[in-house]
Amino acid sequence: MEKPIQLIVLTNNLKLVSQIEEMPAAVPGEPDCKLTEPMVIGDTDTLTPWLVEATTQNEFMLSSDKILTCLLYTSPSPRDRTRSRMPSSA
Repeated sequence: MEKPIQLIVLTNNLKLVSQIEEMPAAVPGEPDCKLTEPMVIGDTDTLTPWLVEATTQNEFMLSSDKILTCLLYTSPSPRDRTRSRMPSSA
C-alpha cells in the first residue's frame, strides 16, 4: 500500500513534499516525525532532494514543533473522478 505524500512547511518557511510518519519520541523534545525521501519545492516548482549536499540518507527525523503546517495530498482526488453537477446551459 502506498503512503500519501504530504506538503510540509517548516518554521524557516522551507517547503517540502514527503511521506511523513509520526513516531513516539524516546525523550520529550526529541524528534518525533520521520520524513521519507523529502524533496524541497524550489522557486520554479522544481523538486530537489533535501540535504543532498550533506548526506545520502533518505530518511530524516524532525521535531513536530519545526513544522508549521502539514497538508495531505492524495492523487487522484475523488473529486477528479466525478462530473460537475451543474446543469448544462445548452
